[in-house]
Order: sequence, then C-alpha cells, then structure tokens
Amino acid sequence: MFGFINIYKPEGLTSFDVVAVLRRITGIKQIGHTGTLDPFATGVLPVCIGKSTKLIEYLDDDKEYIATVQFGADTDTYDKEGQIVKTYNTKITQDELLVTLKNFKGGIEQYPPKYSAIKVNGKRLYEYARKGLEVEIKPRKVFIYGMKLLEFDMKNQTAKILVGCSKGTYIRSIAYDIGQKLNCGGHLIALKRTKAGMFSLDNAIRLDNLKNVQDAEKNLINPLDVLAQDKYILNGNEKERVIHGMSIIPEPEFANKELSDIVFLVYSGKMIGVGVKDHNLIRVKKVFEVL
Repeated sequence: MFGFINIYKPEGLTSFDVVAVLRRITGIKQIGHTGTLDPFATGVLPVCIGKSTKLIEYLDDDKEYIATVQFGADTDTYDKEGQIVKTYNTKITQDELLVTLKNFKGGIEQYPPKYSAIKVNGKRLYEYARKGLEVEIKPRKVFIYGMKLLEFDMKNQTAKILVGCSKGTYIRSIAYDIGQKLNCGGHLIALKRTKAGMFSLDNAIRLDNLKNVQDAEKNLINPLDVLAQDKYILNGNEKERVIHGMSIIPEPEFANKELSDIVFLVYSGKMIGVGVKDHNLIRVKKVFEVL
C-alpha cells in the first residue's frame, strides 16, 4: 500500500493511537501521521501508509481549526485538560472580542504552552513542566491567515472561532493570549481540525469504518491527487533509469518550463520517485518501488 488516508480523529485518542490502529488493520509498520492532534481534539488527521511517509515533507502544512474558548479562567496547559491556575471576574462582550481578534491576523509571535512537545536543551517542555522546573521558552513566529468569530455565548462566556494558520501554530496559545489581551483569562475546551493542507472534513473517514485492510485500501488517496508540485510523466526507458537511481534528461518542452525544484516522477498513473531539477537534468532524490 502506498498513499494517504484522511482519518477523522475522535476525542480521547492520541495521534499515535490512530497510527497503532492502522498498523493493526493493515499489517504495515511504516505508517505515520502528518501533524499531531491533542487527545481532546478531533478532526482531520492525514496518515501516510507505507513508503508514502517519505512524502510528508512535500505536503501543504497550512491548517484550519474551529476552536471553542472558555473565558474567565487560565489553566496550566491552556486547555480543559489542565489545572485552573487563575480565575477572573471580568465579563467580555462580543464587540470587545471582535476587536481583539483583529490583533491575531498575519505574522505573529506566540509562546508555546509549557505543556508541549517542543524541545529545549534536548528535553520536551512538558518534561520540565511535570517536574516543576522552569525553563526559558522562546517565542515562535507563525502566520494566521484568518480569524473569524462563529459564535459567542455572552452568558456562558464561550466563543467558537475559526482559525486558519501556518504549521506550528498552537491554538491553545491563541486561546490563552486572547484571554490575556482581554484581561479575562481563557483556555480551550474543544478543538476540531477542519483542514490540513488539501485534506478536509468532507472526505475524512472515521476509524470505526475501517474494519480490515480492504477498507483501508478503498480509502487510500493517491499522493498525486493532493500534492501540488510539478509532475513529469516518464516513458519506459526513463522509468527504468529512475528506479535504479539514475538521472534523466527530460523532454525539451518540460525542461524549458519554469518549474519548482522538486518534480514528482510518474509512470502509468503512479508515483515512481521524486526528482530535483538541475539545469537540463532531473536528478533522482527518492525512489518508491510501487510497481
């Protein structure tokens, strides 16, 4: 098997739990996901099967989420899984929230939660936090493409916010930072990922619907359908050169195009390998034995 499966991750499972289920169903060990979701979060979790794990670096990294924020309290994890560390009496209005959300568009810097997997001096931040150790956390630059208020409950002081963002954005940190700007505190109580690159909720499959390897094969997505980089169609001789790791000289009409450096090498509708443009050559970077 070679391709992606767009999984709808349920609440309560880790991303690794999902991978473990798919390994058991398919009998394939080489399986990986393309971006961790916290156990309480739900939604789109693209999973790579077999040698398609080597394609993770070429996938679009942009994400979209629906975040439900509870105002009035901070937690140590910035979400409902943590302990409340501070409460506030401040009540906010929808208008105040709308004004504040404007500060979270474009390029921003954010501090990751101390309970996160980012490494500092070789250890993950949550390892320091669990031991009660303080460590310097440096801000990270991320990009917010969109921030839209979907719902606001004045009585319960909750909001649903649609967030479009770049890779590495911590939605938990956004919830916390919004609360700080409004001086009312805030933490996530629900999170649903609605998009991950070309993958969306529309074609996500629930784990319960994958009973066996045949179900997995039916829901397998051809990488060529979701990868945006240039493709080069190989002839028989070129295919033989590629699977042996040898460079090829592409057809003139292809060689003269303005292309990205990365080129996917295709034969009979299947991806054979990944190449790198080098003047008038395509040098083979990766080979997939899928024929």
